[in-house]
Amino acid sequence: MKFEHIPVMLEECINGLNIKPDGIYVDGTLGGAGHSSEIIKRLSKKGLLIGIDRDDDALEAASERLKEYSNKKLVHGNHDDIKEILAELEIEKVDGILLDLGVSSYQLDERNRGFSYNSDNELDMRMDQTQPFSAYDVINTYSEKELSDIIYKYGEERYSRQIARNIVNYRKNEPIKTTKQLVEIIAKSKPAGKDGHPAKRTFQAIRIEVNNEIEPLEKTILESIKCLKDNGRLCVITFHSLEDRAVKDAFKKAEGECTCPKDIPICICNPICYGKSLTKKPIIATDNELKINSRSKSAKLRIFERKEV
Repeated sequence: MKFEHIPVMLEECINGLNIKPDGIYVDGTLGGAGHSSEIIKRLSKKGLLIGIDRDDDALEAASERLKEYSNKKLVHGNHDDIKEILAELEIEKVDGILLDLGVSSYQLDERNRGFSYNSDNELDMRMDQTQPFSAYDVINTYSEKELSDIIYKYGEERYSRQIARNIVNYRKNEPIKTTKQLVEIIAKSKPAGKDGHPAKRTFQAIRIEVNNEIEPLEKTILESIKCLKDNGRLCVITFHSLEDRAVKDAFKKAEGECTCPKDIPICICNPICYGKSLTKKPIIATDNELKINSRSKSAKLRIFERKEV
């Protein structure tokens, strides 16, 4: 299957990065190079694009799409390790970083990836196919409480306990191997509602758990900001409230805002200001974009500008 992916809020991201022709820019979620292909067009031969992705299929597709450009470095890795990746490339600071969080259309549609609840595939959900831990492991080895907790926390699913209980009861007889099996269990665990597909929230939760998407996010945002040159920009696109909340909190911390609990009379977190958020409220997709790219419906873009102190 061809790695096709319509980049979300492309114009807003390009404007947000404020691209300098001779600058160094990192696309930490390279995908099919939808955003990167527009970034690199705006760079001179002295400029550099660094693309990072943990999906080998994405890297292969991006390499093909960007083959005419020599001023690029594509890296198999995780944006959580951006500081280490830049160090390996002997680069200390960059002019801009883009993070487009979430799952690509290719990953949702590709058989045997197990991201989609609309088709019958093996339970997988790994963005990085070299990693051994998959959705199968979560569904078949986690305790009822562990399943309930992650489905509630990462999926904000009100019927998490019933779903977890029914998963555990089902697997007493046979392992749960496919997305179809899991969807059927979820559908029987909750009343039919108007909140889209019954498995949507649970699948989101399992995917987040498999790929460890939320826990390191705040640290990743702060590390990314520290990797920026003076006046450098970080653009982050999120697709659900948990991600957006983590990004918003990280931006507040990077602005030097005290994050101590309100019941502590004296600040003990010793905040350091690294710059300012340029988006007090997140940017959302325009009506025109929503018409051509349904994936942009839940997308939110936040932008941070580095200021050397």
